[in-house]
Amino acid sequence: MAYDERTAERMRKVLSARRDVVEKKLMGGLCFMVTDAMCCSVSGKGGILVRVGAAAHARMLGEPYVRPLLMAGRPAAGFVRVDPDGYRTDAALKKWIQRGLDFVVTLPAKPPRKVVRLPMKPSLRKAPTRRGKVK
Repeated sequence: MAYDERTAERMRKVLSARRDVVEKKLMGGLCFMVTDAMCCSVSGKGGILVRVGAAAHARMLGEPYVRPLLMAGRPAAGFVRVDPDGYRTDAALKKWIQRGLDFVVTLPAKPPRKVVRLPMKPSLRKAPTRRGKVK
């Protein structure tokens, strides 16, 4: 199922001033990662997902057009799904994205990933020619 391209473009516009945003296709939608942590997402199931954190989760569920994010039938703590009526205006969308940003910036930085390089099999190496150049 495809996500809403128009909403994705609106989210890009809100996040465009930040240099630490990366887009990834995850969870049936387009996810916006900030400092390597999920902030918000345009869902393929309609609406947007916002990471608000466990402390704000119950409070956010009291807002109009908001419901819990269900993963395999169980609520995902710290994430809410906002129906399209909840971010109809640009100001409302910006408010929800800012809530996601407010939480994500409190997360500790992730350690750098260690890249493991495996030795190449001799059969995959190219044999040098007479002049020492690789074919």
